[in-house]
Amino acid sequence: MDAIRFVDTTLRDGQMSLWALGMRTGMMLPALRHMNQAGFEGMEFFVPSVQIRKMIRELREDPWQWLRLGSERLHKTPMRMTGGYRTGLTKIPVAAGKLLIKTVVGHGVTMTRISSPWNDFEELRQEVEDLRDMGMDSVVNLTYAVSPRHTDAYYVERARGAAALAPHRICFKDVGGLLTPERMRELLPKIIGATGNVPLEFHGHCNNGLGPVNVLEAVKAGIRIVHCALPPLANGSSNPSLFTAVRNLRALGYHCQIDDQVLRPVEEHFNNIARRENLPLGVPAEYDQSVYMHQVPGGMVSNLQHQLKGLGMAHRLQETLEESARVRADLGYPIMVTPLSQFVGSQAAINVMTGERYRQVTDEVIHYALGRWGREAVTVMDPEVRAAILNRPRATELMDWNAPEPSLAELRHKYGENLSDEQLLLCIYGGEDALEIASAQGEPVEYGSQDRPFIELLRQLAHCDKRTSISLSNAGFSLTLKRNSGGGTAVSG
Repeated sequence: MDAIRFVDTTLRDGQMSLWALGMRTGMMLPALRHMNQAGFEGMEFFVPSVQIRKMIRELREDPWQWLRLGSERLHKTPMRMTGGYRTGLTKIPVAAGKLLIKTVVGHGVTMTRISSPWNDFEELRQEVEDLRDMGMDSVVNLTYAVSPRHTDAYYVERARGAAALAPHRICFKDVGGLLTPERMRELLPKIIGATGNVPLEFHGHCNNGLGPVNVLEAVKAGIRIVHCALPPLANGSSNPSLFTAVRNLRALGYHCQIDDQVLRPVEEHFNNIARRENLPLGVPAEYDQSVYMHQVPGGMVSNLQHQLKGLGMAHRLQETLEESARVRADLGYPIMVTPLSQFVGSQAAINVMTGERYRQVTDEVIHYALGRWGREAVTVMDPEVRAAILNRPRATELMDWNAPEPSLAELRHKYGENLSDEQLLLCIYGGEDALEIASAQGEPVEYGSQDRPFIELLRQLAHCDKRTSISLSNAGFSLTLKRNSGGGTAVSG
């Protein structure tokens, strides 16, 4: 049989789903030595628009170090990012998005997975061509959802539309963890027949507990490239565990083109970090029928819970999820992916908190009703709900608004004529104080390796700039490190 190949999602979807993109560069670097040797088809490594802001605003780190230092260690493994030059929760100028792509390509990342949240592939045509011209191959997502609109005929039509773009590949993507083995067996042969000669990948989440079985069904249907993550950043709302997928596929007689044993230290490494930093471990989810009602992605459920808790309304999470199902129906059953899932969830929370549906409406939902987040929205929304959303003064104000599209020269004039491309992008995506935050950080300190725990401990302690001396002692042993006036370190024992 043809070899089954694997795209690793540990550092992207794994940590995004379970650690809310909270992985630091120093946590990631020690794992790359092993991951680079495993023989991955590719590694999803960077999600620029979101990760830049997260690393600057919350982790207080320079995201370019993640990319620069990581790419140096992944010289055997093709690196991927996710998103194109229009990706994000807010409207980013196209000139900035294109500069971002060129900069990432300069670091050796030459493939990306891009989506239309409506599976409207005609809207992606120009972007696929532009990305190719900039040295970036595209894997186009065909995203799965459950609703009266998302029939077999719908997916056959959209699969043909995706293939018409002539992308590098198409990825059948189940971001909500909604697929079942039965649905895979029904739908996949039709999608494969509609995509012609364009190779297919499979990317599924585990929200309903069936992700590992769906990987097997994808392979049985003929897909030869599947996406998996490494524990503890697999399972839960993340992707299936690579170790489980490889074990099961080999039991079925398939040849897996991966050295899974070289990856065992990576599992141990991230388990140790999770315990040390009190981060969640991905565990297999039990089947939950309610996910089909609201289809809110797992990472977004935890975010809603956090927001409601801050308002003293944590007990109203279930009510908010039920309202999300109603809002989604009102808005024409959008696929629950970024940014549409955030629009649905935010509006549902507002409806619950105010006690009156659509009394208050976010600007994003108004823009949605105006067709600015996908032309399909205007035709599929409930007409009465759309009229209610647009029948307010704020909607009248926004009808004549257009997102500004400054040129690259105008952006440089705004943020600084002498900035490098990377510095300019930090300001655009991370905020005007991003340069100050990034420049305040030195080289990232790698989290300790388990095969040299004492040496790693000493190295990390030596980076503690606020201390002038450190003492370690045990039975019959003592060691003191003192920082001298010249900045060096003296050792006594």
